[in-house]
Amino acid sequence: MAAGPLDVSVRRANAGRSRVSRKNADVEKARFWHSAIREAARSGMSIREFCRQRKLHESQFYWWQRKLSLTRRTAKGRKQRAAGPASFALVSDAPGANEAGIELVLAGGRRLRIAKGVDEATLRAVLAAVEPEGC
Repeated sequence: MAAGPLDVSVRRANAGRSRVSRKNADVEKARFWHSAIREAARSGMSIREFCRQRKLHESQFYWWQRKLSLTRRTAKGRKQRAAGPASFALVSDAPGANEAGIELVLAGGRRLRIAKGVDEATLRAVLAAVEPEGC
C-alpha cells in the first residue's frame, strides 16, 4: 500500500525519533491538518485547488476540517460550562408576564421557574438536583 502525502509528512516530522506512540502520531496529524486548513482559508483558493497543489486528498481535508471543528466546539462548550457564571436574559418586562420571578433555561431546553424571594440555599439544592455535576 502506497504512503499518502500525510503519511509521508508525519514520517518526516518523526524522522530521527525512536518509536512514536500512536497518540503522538494522532496529535501530529491533527496539527498538520489544522495548519493546512488555516493555510487553505488564507490562500483564497478553492479547497479542490488547494488540495491538488499540495497533493492532499480532498476527502481527508474535509474529514479533518469537520473533526477539528467538532473538537473545538466540544472543548469550548466544556470550558464555558465550567468557567463562567450563568448569563440571563429578560424575557418580558410586562406586569404579570412572569409571576415566577426568574426563569432559567437548563440543558436540553428544560426550564426552571424560581419564585421571588427564594433563598440561595434552596436554589442551590434544586439546581444540584436537576443538573448533573460538571454541567
